[in-house]
Amino acid sequence: MLHLRMITPADRTDEVVALVESTVGATHLAVLTGAARSPQGDIVLCDVAREAADELLERLRAVGVPEWGAVSVDDVDLTLSRRADIAENDAPGEGADAIVWESLVGETHEESTLTVTFMAFLTVATMLAACGVIIDSAILIVGAMAVGPEFGPLAGLCTAIVRRAPRLAWRSTVALLVGFPVAMALTGGFSLLMDWLGLFHEARFLAPRPQTAFIWQPDAFSFIVAFLAGVAGILSLTSAKSGALIGVAISVTTVPAAANAAVALSYGNWSETRGSAVQLALNLLGIVVAGTVTLLAQKWFWARQRRLTARPAMEDRGPGLSPGNP
Repeated sequence: MLHLRMITPADRTDEVVALVESTVGATHLAVLTGAARSPQGDIVLCDVAREAADELLERLRAVGVPEWGAVSVDDVDLTLSRRADIAENDAPGEGADAIVWESLVGETHEESTLTVTFMAFLTVATMLAACGVIIDSAILIVGAMAVGPEFGPLAGLCTAIVRRAPRLAWRSTVALLVGFPVAMALTGGFSLLMDWLGLFHEARFLAPRPQTAFIWQPDAFSFIVAFLAGVAGILSLTSAKSGALIGVAISVTTVPAAANAAVALSYGNWSETRGSAVQLALNLLGIVVAGTVTLLAQKWFWARQRRLTARPAMEDRGPGLSPGNP
């Protein structure tokens, strides 16, 4: 269940209450008359099944609640209520499969913004991968993959394409087009510094590296793995199963490929630079294509679910538990 708290002007409260009452899957409706001070008005509270939340939020936005009031949404970890059970049963689909677009847009907005923290994580991850490349350490490569924050703007770009949100698309693209070149440039400088200190050696870089050679040798599996990781990543975001993102992070070689390209460029090795660049491009493309397709499929699925379940409440409800009186 999700908990909604809305601030509405007194003359619009009835309209908002009517929207909540007509939403299948909403319950625990409460109105605190005159409780809001900034802006002044009433506070409307309700719980809604996750699978029904997106429809209610769309309707609240359509009537202008965010413009003349406010809507806050919180996850409810535990609800002990027969009415909540009925609301979840009546709502279309399953909560674990539900996608809340407003939440997804908000989350990707934050994760796709080019910030100092984003640049720091990406740069540190790329430098870690550079160390892994030099000593041919798969463990360091996996660690660098887990540290890299690049899935945020990639997910933001997928969301922007499906939602037709040019500002989010621009923000995500800037984060990628600025973030990777800057991180690679700094890693190239780091590589030269480490070489000057005698810790990196060109001969070691050019020697056979069986654990990390895949980074600059792209093949069909590069795109396939990135595609599958993109599907898993988007599903983890939309279903609130963020733990799966760790698996996504260590499945694609975006950061290691960028690191290998930076080190190869610092040593003038154009062959590995090109191979790493192609590997990076294939991974980015695979994730964006997969994420976009996954979101489009989810969008179609939930639109179909709404059409199939657009009917009155179940006839076997108990007295006093109609949709208009949750």
